[in-house]
Amino acid sequence: TCYYRFHPCMTPCSSLHTGPGARPMMHRSIHWFRKGLRLHDNPALLASLRDCAELWPVFLLDPWFPKNARVSVNRWRFLLRALQDLDGNLRKLGSRLFVVRGSPAEVFPRLFEQWKVTRLTFEVDTEPYARQRDAQVGKIAEEHGVEVIQKVSHTLYDTERILVENNGKAPLTYNRLQALLKTLGAPKRPVPPPTAEDMKGVCTPCSERHDEEFGVPTLEELGQDPRTAGPELYPGGETEALSRLDRHMQRTAWVCGFQKPNTEPNALSPSTTVLSPYLKFGCLSARTFWWRLTDVYRGVRVSKRVLSLHGQYSRAVGSLSWLVTSSAAARSVPQVSVRVCVSQGCTGFPFIDAIMTQLRSEGWVHHLARHAVACFLTRGDLWISWQEGQKVFEELLLDADWALNAGNWQWLSASAFFHQYYRVYSPIAFGKKTDKNGDYIRKYLPVLKKFPSAYIYEPWKAPRSVQEQAGCIVGKDYPRPIVDHDVVSKKNIQRMKLAYARRAQLGGEQEGTGKGMKRKGQSVADLLTKKQKRNSVEEKMTLSG
Repeated sequence: TCYYRFHPCMTPCSSLHTGPGARPMMHRSIHWFRKGLRLHDNPALLASLRDCAELWPVFLLDPWFPKNARVSVNRWRFLLRALQDLDGNLRKLGSRLFVVRGSPAEVFPRLFEQWKVTRLTFEVDTEPYARQRDAQVGKIAEEHGVEVIQKVSHTLYDTERILVENNGKAPLTYNRLQALLKTLGAPKRPVPPPTAEDMKGVCTPCSERHDEEFGVPTLEELGQDPRTAGPELYPGGETEALSRLDRHMQRTAWVCGFQKPNTEPNALSPSTTVLSPYLKFGCLSARTFWWRLTDVYRGVRVSKRVLSLHGQYSRAVGSLSWLVTSSAAARSVPQVSVRVCVSQGCTGFPFIDAIMTQLRSEGWVHHLARHAVACFLTRGDLWISWQEGQKVFEELLLDADWALNAGNWQWLSASAFFHQYYRVYSPIAFGKKTDKNGDYIRKYLPVLKKFPSAYIYEPWKAPRSVQEQAGCIVGKDYPRPIVDHDVVSKKNIQRMKLAYARRAQLGGEQEGTGKGMKRKGQSVADLLTKKQKRNSVEEKMTLSG
């Protein structure tokens, strides 16, 4: 007998689908949650309920991710909270979440047979591993006679449609992408969450040992020490995501006047929405966010679109696989010890160290703070490959997204997409623009909190007496600067200039213009065929100065 311990009538599933007037039920459906950890705007979940007799909402703890992805304890905690919230919302509909351990290739054949499944539904995922995984699962489902339904809902648009509209090529500039989206029109409206009516006659077989067999695990079960987690400022889950969205959308004047450059990277409380972790895990639908913004904007003057919240979250169009990876400028030998120094917040530059301390503790920092760190690690100061920085952010960010993380690091390192390499974020002056007193540094680096404002960004310049009075001796209690910014930033600009000149000699994809670089018209395939040749030449180039 299968029944719900929390269902008052304790009715076996088989009896829920019989009797006069009952709808003909045919399918036993698994809805596979991966991203898209929500009930609202989940068309694949709704598809699983059509003509459905039994429904199993499933989340797989795939061992591939712990082995191949860097995941901090903070992000594991966010995921587990999201799963707990999802299970709670399913309970309200008379269902439960089944958390299953194992790889999809091993788990699904067993579940298909054990549960006599006839339909599998899930949300489209565009990342490389996900595409391979889903193709493999599709073949397994076909072998077991299981219908597969995939729906686009993690992204604003179907990324395959964008490629078709662009003659099979990935758009390589933001302007080109915006032009393509304009031809497609507004994103589809979000679909409503399933209701009690949708669930009428649908049973989730659930035993008394459900929590023991299929419950959400603890951090300890995943090999994580909860004592190492930072403060839980951004709890995971759809409930929290929608609550945060509602609060922000009530700030009509702030929403309509939002401009990215006017937000502060070192505000003591976030100057942006911090909805990105909820979009990354799919606790919040990108389409729901987009249309809520559209409703707020109606009849109101809005800031320049590219700087607005609409413009900022247009990045949710999806994980297009950017194929232009590295240039000569980024191909240095990885200096892992220096990268670790940055990730641990001990570079000797208080602004950079405060950012990394916040990131490691809280799992989120402002986008301009990310820019400052990325520039510092790569072309600005340390001349380390953007891929080393990508690894650090992949581990620590709650909102770490495979494509966006890689794309942003390539952008900030001027390896691809952005080529004004002479525009360098100062690890000293940039933070002063919005926080002259250094309150942000004092919050995240308490060892420096007693320094006068005149020295808070450059404590090494403070006289010994000032350092003693502040209770912090530079070189003993706080490290000296890892580099001389004024010297190395100028040197690195020349390195970049040399790298771009040599790439131009190789017939690369860039040609110079007055304000930066202009891309020649080439397909992604053309770029890839040239990459191997470029790499072999670039490896012979001496970029050590």
